[in-house]
Amino acid sequence: MTTTTTTAGGVKVIKPTVASYIHDYWGRVRGGDLGALPAILGLIVLSLIFGIARDTFFSGLNFANLFNQSAQVVFIAMGLIFVLLLGEIDLSAGFASGVCGAVVAILLTNHGWEWYTAIPAALVTGVVIGFILGLLVAKLGIPSFVVTLAAFLAFQGVLLVLLGGGTNISTRNEFFNSLNNNNLSVAWSWIFAVVAVVGYAAAQFNVMRNRTRRGLVTDPMGIVLMRIGGLAVLILVATAVLTQERAINPAINSLKGVPIVVPIIGFFLVLWTFVLGRTAYGRHVYAVGGNTEAARRAGIPVDRIRISVFVIGSFMAAIGGIMAVSRASSVDPNTGGSNILLYSVGAAVIGGTSLFGGKGKIINAVIGGAVIAVIDNGMTLMGFNSGTKFIVTGLILLVAASVDALARRRAAATGNR
Repeated sequence: MTTTTTTAGGVKVIKPTVASYIHDYWGRVRGGDLGALPAILGLIVLSLIFGIARDTFFSGLNFANLFNQSAQVVFIAMGLIFVLLLGEIDLSAGFASGVCGAVVAILLTNHGWEWYTAIPAALVTGVVIGFILGLLVAKLGIPSFVVTLAAFLAFQGVLLVLLGGGTNISTRNEFFNSLNNNNLSVAWSWIFAVVAVVGYAAAQFNVMRNRTRRGLVTDPMGIVLMRIGGLAVLILVATAVLTQERAINPAINSLKGVPIVVPIIGFFLVLWTFVLGRTAYGRHVYAVGGNTEAARRAGIPVDRIRISVFVIGSFMAAIGGIMAVSRASSVDPNTGGSNILLYSVGAAVIGGTSLFGGKGKIINAVIGGAVIAVIDNGMTLMGFNSGTKFIVTGLILLVAASVDALARRRAAATGNR
């Protein structure tokens, strides 16, 4: 059931009821448009399992650690989403983050640079890496799998060369090391929480107003208020937990407040969500990922779009590398290696981004990164070894990819693709 209203300008606007909205949403789900729903349900189930198995899982200290531990994976996954939206892949993102992390550590420690010059230098390194990869893929036509696999191998060597054959370089810059270790004050934590809720509410109402002005269908007010209320409860409860004392010995070192890395993640979540959802560039990315030839015939500069997504991917990998070095207060030959790339790709796919291109949102990286972090953290608390954790994570990634493939098949069969 829907209702029709007329604006002051004489524009008729169709407003669905809450019941019709839910019915339409369920129809999209049955048609294969699952989005991040499986990942959200999986995150809830996994959290309950680990919380029941280990009381410490839901402690404030462990909750805060989840953000710091997953930061590198989440940032790299954000960049990979742009690449995956085009149906491409970047296998070099992990070690690219390591190279950029090495650059910032070397400049800070060996050359005495300040953080405000060393960090931009590392980010520029990431942009240059992405530009070269994008050129090779877009202009020479080399498959991204081959280009980034070669870069994956090469960047391991570059990292070893930068570190003088395998030395560990420590960072002693207090501000830099605080980025992925320290917390906001209690007051600033609550300010951040309130700003986040108010900002989200303003964005939701702004979308409704713009769609109404154009005579487009808007979501029911009840649904919008439920979204705002749900996010408000989530953010305020999380802030309440994180602003409690969580240090074992507060007299020596007090631990209160939201981790500094959280607003940084929030900033890039809002930025890239806006870019993909509210700009012509974002529409072009989805168009190229959905049908490259059709996008080319529509006048979209396909090659430039291809280059740009690799630039964004490596730029975000650089931020991931910076956060990894900040977290460890050092860089070594394994920074960005090991399972970082696999976890980052897994985070994007588990969160709901399609490996086939054309479907995905930045929030998928955050949700998928949370799933990966919960699995790794929860199984560690339960005493499982690394082999078991890899097996479980691999199975969950396989399930996520299978769900995506089946959803696309169902969507094609029902004509919703």
